[in-house]
Amino acid sequence: MFRHAFAAALLAFAPLVPAQDAYPTKPVTMIVPFPPGGVADIVGRPLAAVMEKTLKQPVVVVNRTGAGGAVGMAAVAKATPDGYTILMALSSISIFPVSDRINGKTPAYEMKEFAPIALVTADPTVLVVRADGPYKTLKDFVDAAKANPGKINYSSSGVYGTLHVAMEIFANAAGIRLFHVPYQGGGPAVTALLGGQVEALASGPAAAIGQIKGGKMRALASWSTQRLALLPDLPTFKELGYDAEFYIWAGVFAPAATPAPIVARLREAVRNAVSDPDFRGAMEKVATPIAYLDAPEFQKYWDQDARRLAVALEKIGKVEQK
Repeated sequence: MFRHAFAAALLAFAPLVPAQDAYPTKPVTMIVPFPPGGVADIVGRPLAAVMEKTLKQPVVVVNRTGAGGAVGMAAVAKATPDGYTILMALSSISIFPVSDRINGKTPAYEMKEFAPIALVTADPTVLVVRADGPYKTLKDFVDAAKANPGKINYSSSGVYGTLHVAMEIFANAAGIRLFHVPYQGGGPAVTALLGGQVEALASGPAAAIGQIKGGKMRALASWSTQRLALLPDLPTFKELGYDAEFYIWAGVFAPAATPAPIVARLREAVRNAVSDPDFRGAMEKVATPIAYLDAPEFQKYWDQDARRLAVALEKIGKVEQK
């Protein structure tokens, strides 16, 4: 008798408890920790726009820049885990906790503070120079760097960001020393190369393909293990005898303590978005292949990639900044 009365009381109060499946009831903020024009922004904006179809709420992209992306990533790690603040991150999310420790700093965040939602794209980086510059081949570039140690400069998305680490992996493999000029994102790094402030750049294909096809940039090699379908004539570093491999991937994350039903809703929104013709069309325009992995598979991919990057960072060690 008591059990029936108790059950009836629970049912009476049930409508007063907000259901998590009502999420979201207000706009969701997607933090892109880089300025407009880089890979995270190029992927994040069309993805956010299409996620709205599933979530029935606006997904507002906010560029929260600084420290090569670490500022925006840390902001999401520490955000309220309610599903209203999510992150579009690059592979550099795995770099900063390791690089901070190498440099004797307390990391701004730890990888365990994030719940992976989905991998969206994965692109190997390409080494680009200005088309009107002196370097026609990778051999030209390496020979010049060996003849002028520390003189050839390159731009990046920030200290220990994806583009910096990619270039240092190559420099380490080639036995050369370059001069690093960090910017606040991939977009400004591309602008610096085109404007003649620097001589080279490691770039995601999406951020550079228009300039390569337009004759403004020349690609010398890629950090892939096989040639890119997009640039079939471009050799890989491995083909040319350099043990340099690096991928810029873009994925969606939420704070680690986000409730499982909300994580499931976000996974559904990204899953629907990556198969949507609008998003696929946007990625085709920037020649970025979709490499979708749902959360469980993405976690495995992320773990493996993070281990590989940690080994590379330990080999690079502390990088002195001029």
